[in-house]
Amino acid sequence: MNPPDAPLYEIKANLFRALAHPVRVRVLEILATSPQEVAVADLLTTLGLEPSHLSGHLAVLRRHDVVTSRRVGSTVYYRLGHPAVADVLASARVFLHDTLATAAQRLDAARDLPPVGR
Repeated sequence: MNPPDAPLYEIKANLFRALAHPVRVRVLEILATSPQEVAVADLLTTLGLEPSHLSGHLAVLRRHDVVTSRRVGSTVYYRLGHPAVADVLASARVFLHDTLATAAQRLDAARDLPPVGR
């Protein structure tokens, strides 16, 4: 958790640390594209993880308010903690797409260079 007097850049860094695992990113992508809450059982099936492994990742996301949960009987449902989380994921995708496209253009240009050496 963040101390109440923590500077905003520190809080942001903690948020990005919470997002810094492929399983957590995938969980968020699933939640962002789902029209409704997603049961833990469905996340387990989709991700193919052990329950304890998923539980740890969900705890990190909950601790940083990236997701929220509610229990109905023995079923726990998850959803994004705020709609802006989906915007963060979409922005990251645009950034990565543009970065990869630029890298591909550079690679194509390098292929067109004359050979070096003998």
